[in-house]
Amino acid sequence: MEIQLNGEPLEVPDNATVADVLGQLSITGRRLAVEVNEDIVPRSTHAEFRLSPGDRIEVVHAIGGG
Repeated sequence: MEIQLNGEPLEVPDNATVADVLGQLSITGRRLAVEVNEDIVPRSTHAEFRLSPGDRIEVVHAIGGG
């Protein structure tokens, strides 16, 4: 199925979860925020949150500094 990731089309398997997409992109374990269709998805639900065709996902990496 096709979703939008940070404004770009991305093909993912049917019934993919947020965790599946992050794994596909090799960005697991990093400090990041994930939003699906303008709603924040808590890290604790990434493995259960199933995506649907056309979902719009935004992934933002947290950058430390001071």
